[in-house]
Amino acid sequence: MNKFLMASVATAALIGGPGAAMAECGIEQGSVRILSNDFAALRVVADAAQSCASDTVTVTKNQTSEHKNIQVPALTTNPANYTVAMIATNSVTPLLTGGLVRPLDEYVEKWGQDLQESQLIRVDGQIMAIAFMANAEHLFYREDVLAENDIAVPTSYEEVLAAAQKLRDEGVIENPLAVAYQSGWYIAAAFVNTYLGTGAELFKPGTAEPDIQNENAIKTLETMKELSSFMTTDFITLDTNSLRPMWEAGDTAMQISWGSTTGEYISESSSVPDVARATKFAAAPTIDGNSIPSAALWWDGFVIAKNISDEDAEASFRAMMVGISPDTVQENPEAAVWLVKGYETTPAAVGVAANLEGGARPYPMLPYMGLLHTALGDNLAEFMQGQESAEQALADATAAYMVAARESGFID
Repeated sequence: MNKFLMASVATAALIGGPGAAMAECGIEQGSVRILSNDFAALRVVADAAQSCASDTVTVTKNQTSEHKNIQVPALTTNPANYTVAMIATNSVTPLLTGGLVRPLDEYVEKWGQDLQESQLIRVDGQIMAIAFMANAEHLFYREDVLAENDIAVPTSYEEVLAAAQKLRDEGVIENPLAVAYQSGWYIAAAFVNTYLGTGAELFKPGTAEPDIQNENAIKTLETMKELSSFMTTDFITLDTNSLRPMWEAGDTAMQISWGSTTGEYISESSSVPDVARATKFAAAPTIDGNSIPSAALWWDGFVIAKNISDEDAEASFRAMMVGISPDTVQENPEAAVWLVKGYETTPAAVGVAANLEGGARPYPMLPYMGLLHTALGDNLAEFMQGQESAEQALADATAAYMVAARESGFID
């Protein structure tokens, strides 16, 4: 799998040409059963796919934050409990490794006329997934607060820290910064984002051995610790959903959060319209004098289960073509950074587009990356809370990963 896949997929889609009209579903019969995460863009896709339901076609959905825990066992049964799994860069690898999804080349040839080449995720020459949106974490900032205090939009973490210090020193906001540092998945994601900005690799070349006990990793943790000093004291509990209420209350002026949430921050129906109008987005900051945004690029897409009938597989693919059609995107342009024909960058997509233009790196699409992500999530909180050194936290994460990688057969 090409490690630069995300960048090429998203860049090509962001400059895609005009779209074509959505065709009728044309499905005679079948069962479509969708499993996905639960956020705005995925609800748009699933709702559009459900428009294909009829007297002979059933379309159901389970949209839950627990989808990653459900998908492998649910697709392992025969027949699989779900015919479609909406996945992201990291969550597709267990399905591929387990042989739980089917090649889509035949379906793309028959019904994928609106798909762009950049949306076709190939593994060993076969199309195994269809990408439909890009995502990444990046900088959110209050344009009015920064301007009133003569602060330029930060482009590096050093500038973010200086801006936060100025806002605190001048009594504007005591804790002007927020990042999702919740212990577990979120803090690991923050580490990966920041570490990728150093230009270093997470694994030794050509191996599954981790390479995180180094100066770049220590710099990453030290930067994260400095950032947390300008956050609320319970920063270790913050997930993505915790950030927007703080923003809308005026408790923060800078955040690092997901591009998939930007539409909610600037919505015309916001309960705090002044805050929404002043909310702007930029690339993720750089770190330690490097030039690339400190952010992992992700794609979201879908796969079709292997352990289902051909009839249900065909119905599912065709319903998903309606779910991610140019018409669906044209009706919901603010819901995501769409990787779909005819999409044009909206104000909500500025941050992700800036990451792409700045050369941000893709989240590693490796079968053992999930084990490292888990090991990091389980072992970084103690450092962030001042209970151990950065060196010890990285050693603990490495040791935990090695145990899991050996148990999974990735390392002898």
